Amino acid sequence: MQLSGWGRYPRTEGRLSTPRTEVELAALLTGGAITPRGMGRAYGDPAIGAHAVSTRHLDRMLAFDAATGQLVAEAGVTLGAIIKAFLPLGWFPSVTPGTQFVSLGGAIAADVHGKNHHAEGSFGAFVDWIDLMGPEGQVSRCSRTENADLFHWTLGGMGLSGFILRAAIRLKRVESGWIRQTTLAAPHLEAALEAFEATYSATYSMAWIDCAATGARMGRSIVMNGEHARLADLPPAKRAQPFAARGHLSPRVPFDFPGFVLNPWTIRAFNELYYLMGKRGAGPSLTGWEPFFYPLDAIRDWNRIYGRRGFIQFQCVVPLETKAEGLRAILDAITRSGAGSFLAVLKRFGPQESALSFPMEGYTLALDFPVTHRSLDLMPDLDRITADFGGRFYLAKDSRISAETLRRTDPRWQAFVEMRRETGLAQAFTSAQASRLGL
Repeated sequence: MQLSGWGRYPRTEGRLSTPRTEVELAALLTGGAITPRGMGRAYGDPAIGAHAVSTRHLDRMLAFDAATGQLVAEAGVTLGAIIKAFLPLGWFPSVTPGTQFVSLGGAIAADVHGKNHHAEGSFGAFVDWIDLMGPEGQVSRCSRTENADLFHWTLGGMGLSGFILRAAIRLKRVESGWIRQTTLAAPHLEAALEAFEATYSATYSMAWIDCAATGARMGRSIVMNGEHARLADLPPAKRAQPFAARGHLSPRVPFDFPGFVLNPWTIRAFNELYYLMGKRGAGPSLTGWEPFFYPLDAIRDWNRIYGRRGFIQFQCVVPLETKAEGLRAILDAITRSGAGSFLAVLKRFGPQESALSFPMEGYTLALDFPVTHRSLDLMPDLDRITADFGGRFYLAKDSRISAETLRRTDPRWQAFVEMRRETGLAQAFTSAQASRLGL
């Protein structure tokens, strides 16, 4: 069948297997290299290959400790399923990316981050152990004290350190499903960065950033901070059912939009309207967990908005010491090219030392572009700017950087490649991305 990531670019013909047991999975390993695949929500090509093996049927929750919040679950369980089961009991994922439709195995393999990285770190900080199937079908328990090297290679290892079978993660206690949100309109990039630093103590923070604005308005943003609402924060009507916070109608995009819909004029108009609406709604508010954490999940199949050719996401992080200059250079290159993005997100990262994970202390910028000649021509410029300012790239969103760019910006991967070669992992687990990047 034809496989792709969420960006629908690139696409490849391949086999897809959906084992239901460990025995079936181990048998598949005897037939050559496989590509682990969860929900297929990586944007590019990390979960596509000649033979992708899905965790779709490995999706049971196995145990829960109500004293510690530790959940043991198979790799195919989604964050949405975890929330559905445990939010009514007062528990929520400690870290979540921008969609709930990701698998537990995928979240670990990408070591996903959320709006709270600066305060609480990435997903791996809340993983206690992982059961990993190796090249010969053997299963190893990996943790910070047992098979520790393999444990750390797996966090952010993009599924190339073995097949994640199950894991133990820690959920966090919450008193409600509501979020106390504070919204601020920042008229330019420097004001947005100042807002992030001034509200660093907030548990959650992110910003929508206008990447089409120029001149004195360049980088203008809507900065949003949030905290889990306590019972005392809720009005009486909501306090009676504190976990009933929803908010999604979930309409579906029924067809691929024509390519001409997303052009510099419509993107500029959208950004203008979004900024004005955000500015008008500035201040404190109470919002449900779905609109706060997962605004795009409100529109099913939203990736079809970009048309049948799909889209690419550029996501980098620039270090704290070069944040303003690096971000301004990226935004300037985008506006000069005319290749705008209307889904542009800025977040603050806290410190993180890890074997392979994407975050470093600084600012991460994520931008979606429809696949066009203009946007593809822009990407090498953005790669060069990121490298020049000491940044690196998020492989869970990547579909096109070169092996040379990865080596220049993230030399940590060389030790990983050598480990895979020495242990036989390179012959058992691969992906289109791994081949493209020489991993």
